[in-house]
Amino acid sequence: MTSLLKVNHQQHHLAFFSAGIRPNNTAFHRRSSVISMSSGSATPIQNLHETASSSSHQNLGIPIMVNGCTGKMGKAVIKAADSAGLNIVPLSFGSAEETGQTVQVSGKDILLHGAADRENVLASVFDQHPNLVVVDYTVPSAVNDNAELYCKIGVPFVMGTTGGDRDRLYKTVEDSKVYAVISPQMGKQVVAFLAAMDIMAEQFPGAFSGYSLQVMESHQASKVDTSGTAKAVVSCFQKLGVSFDVDEIQMIRDPKPQLEMVGVPEEHLPGHAFHMYHLTSPDQTVSFEFQHNVCGRSIYAEGTVDAVIFLAKKVQSKEDKRIYNMIDVLREGNMR
Repeated sequence: MTSLLKVNHQQHHLAFFSAGIRPNNTAFHRRSSVISMSSGSATPIQNLHETASSSSHQNLGIPIMVNGCTGKMGKAVIKAADSAGLNIVPLSFGSAEETGQTVQVSGKDILLHGAADRENVLASVFDQHPNLVVVDYTVPSAVNDNAELYCKIGVPFVMGTTGGDRDRLYKTVEDSKVYAVISPQMGKQVVAFLAAMDIMAEQFPGAFSGYSLQVMESHQASKVDTSGTAKAVVSCFQKLGVSFDVDEIQMIRDPKPQLEMVGVPEEHLPGHAFHMYHLTSPDQTVSFEFQHNVCGRSIYAEGTVDAVIFLAKKVQSKEDKRIYNMIDVLREGNMR
């Protein structure tokens, strides 16, 4: 592939991820719209009420169980949920190796459970906390099995983990009638951008017919799957008439090019999400560029808490609709 970005001669040239060509980092940052984030005792079940979160903020009375709490996103969600006054259930799903371990997150001791006893643990927690909402930030390979368990127990959940078989995921939830928020993107402002893209695709189908598209996404090395946000944007461009397959998305996970070519600040290499989409007309005289860059995880954690509060309200009001996404949360104005 030649240069990922080709612009006409009347525009400023931005070399980007070409073979042997390094981009101008100064130009990259100038053209960016970066969102920088500062960034013999009783059983565990019996002790849930005693160890639930206390906060100086108004307690919203929503128990939240965060699965994947040892990961950076899980930790960020627990911190944000505690600040919002939600009750943190001191249990979480972990790997088989982590079973029985207790980890401290935001000053709270959380007991990890492996696959063997997950069903009994979740059923017990849900029985004790009937208004429980589960948040999932585990790994792509666990998405479907976890969702099937949540649906089997009947507990509402927010699926922040990307990947897995998404068609199977939606069918599982639809068949179970469980309430869920499923979204590849939890960042509020990025969700607004996705909503705008969706509106454009619906109102102006085929507007970019014949245009070529190039997509780059850069995330921390621990993210193993292709960006769900990039896939969602590509879907919109497909509706706009662009021929492009998600397999063509360029994934950057190596810290060296992230620093030297993408321009990711070194302190945010462990947690960032940079996306760029470049459209070029058939005769290469017109080009469009969309870019959104995020440093840190707070934007996603805050959005996840908004989704939990939103979903709890839907469950309480017994809404007929059961499956929601972050655009639904945004449209309802429930962003704090």
